[in-house]
Amino acid sequence: MFKVTKVDHIGIAVKDLEQAKKFYTEMLGMEVQGEEVVEQQKVKVCFIPSGDSEVELLESTSPDGPIAKFIEKNGEGIQHIALRVDNIENALADLKAKGVRLIDETPRYGAGGASIAFVHPKATGGILLELSERK
Repeated sequence: MFKVTKVDHIGIAVKDLEQAKKFYTEMLGMEVQGEEVVEQQKVKVCFIPSGDSEVELLESTSPDGPIAKFIEKNGEGIQHIALRVDNIENALADLKAKGVRLIDETPRYGAGGASIAFVHPKATGGILLELSERK
């Protein structure tokens, strides 16, 4: 078994990370904490804390990356919702045993050193769901 402990973050796909950060910092008075490139996902990200969760802004670093493809199909906007779990391996095994369609059957590296895995939108009513475990 596993436990969902909170909404970890909301991932927002943007064309221009610097421009997007300005809205959150200059218009909303929020502070960016942490920025990195995740080569495996072809993405540059930054996190903006908000209460007990975060906003994650994602800019593609490659025209064939998942964020570029998302923006091409849907435009900028919410790309995924991430739920924090206490044990990602148990979560994936439990969901797989229940017949839930997964994109990732094993965790992979995520921004900020998290272990992440994605649940297919066809299993969640159209939402790309990320499971995230942070040590």
